[in-house]
Amino acid sequence: MRYLGIDIGSSFIKGAVLDAGGLCLSHIERMDAPPLVTGLNPMFREVDSEAIAQCVRRVLERLHDHAPDAAGVLMCSQLHGMVLCDEKGNVQSRYITWQDQRALMPLPSADSNSFDVIESLISREERQQLGNERVPGLPLNYVFWFARNRALPVTRVIPTALPYFVAAQLCGTTPVSDITHAYGHGALNIHTRDWHHAVIEKLGLGDVQWPRILPQGAVIGEWCHAGRSLPVFAPVGDYHCSQVGALLEPGEMSVNISTGSAVIQIAEGAETGEFQTRPWFDGCYLKTITHIPAGRALNALVRLLSELNTAQGVALRDPWDYIHAQAARADGGGLQVDPAFYTSNMGNRGAVLNLREENMTIGHLFHAMFSGMADNYVSCADRIAPQRDWSRLVFSGGVALKNQVLRQLVCERLGQDHRLAPSDEDTLFGLLVLSLAFTGRTASVREAITFVRDNHPPQT
Repeated sequence: MRYLGIDIGSSFIKGAVLDAGGLCLSHIERMDAPPLVTGLNPMFREVDSEAIAQCVRRVLERLHDHAPDAAGVLMCSQLHGMVLCDEKGNVQSRYITWQDQRALMPLPSADSNSFDVIESLISREERQQLGNERVPGLPLNYVFWFARNRALPVTRVIPTALPYFVAAQLCGTTPVSDITHAYGHGALNIHTRDWHHAVIEKLGLGDVQWPRILPQGAVIGEWCHAGRSLPVFAPVGDYHCSQVGALLEPGEMSVNISTGSAVIQIAEGAETGEFQTRPWFDGCYLKTITHIPAGRALNALVRLLSELNTAQGVALRDPWDYIHAQAARADGGGLQVDPAFYTSNMGNRGAVLNLREENMTIGHLFHAMFSGMADNYVSCADRIAPQRDWSRLVFSGGVALKNQVLRQLVCERLGQDHRLAPSDEDTLFGLLVLSLAFTGRTASVREAITFVRDNHPPQT
């Protein structure tokens, strides 16, 4: 059986034919995502929502041409962000991305912002019940901002996760949600696995129509193309999908490193602490710390170092082969780098310390940068599992898979026993694994992961 897989990212909309029989991806398609709308308040990050739906439709059509026998559509997308829709799926707003910062803007006739007001109204216990997700880019924060600014549409609206808006457009259905995207809204009670109605009422958002939460893997509609109707399965968060693609199992500690990064471990129950608690599959949960500086911070350092040649119109080739080679030969030379070059869960005041003439080299600088990143992963892993009871590490994400020096530094701190994710297309590979569970070929997602691991050995 073959299926069509779509990952709706912030930079690209990617797709692939998912071969559930051969356990492989084929015909990978990639299209630039529509750009941010220009001319808005600098705190706003919005994209034309209908343009995103059109891009997804075009990628799906290309994939269907490659696999006319496809038996269904699976999707994943950015966990946070929202489109306001009515019950018929009609657009009431642009797509407000997870990078939007309007929740940090002062409210009318107030000295505080939406984010701080919500923090003051929600108790510590309620924050833990919401999964301890403390970031401005949550739909709950956006809806609160609209309400306080008297900017909600007159019609009753549904805060809709991006792939569920797209699915509503493809299938002509009412927007709904699964548990991963419901969590991503910032308004889910992780213990009841339903909307946290007490918090919603406390924030004055009881008139908002929160989407109906469906079982994972449910069919939410049909997409019609080329004379065929393909069932569309309930989309999942890209964060969750990437860890399915990494074949994460209980007892392992995942270090996912791409544009951002995260440290992740499966928990049987809704454990809480100084970390985020996110619903997983099969009734389980993930203990995690996200928004750890990674690829974005590395790219910022590269931009700084290439500013002079850019100003003179000299284009560098891809610098990463050279950086990796030089970092492998260096030891940091006494340099210390804190990669918190932007607001993250590790602070917002990055630093480069102990610069001396003899250690001002690309090799020393990036070795120290990788060491600083590894130190962050140690700190986060110890918060999630202070007893250090993981069986081995799992590396996933493009930066982790390409950067042997960084992996070595992490292993020196957290244990040498490790493995790599089986594919650098972790989200698309995750959709392939999920297709086994969602279509009943396996009884659970955990069983699907085990089946794929046994029949598709990961990299070593």
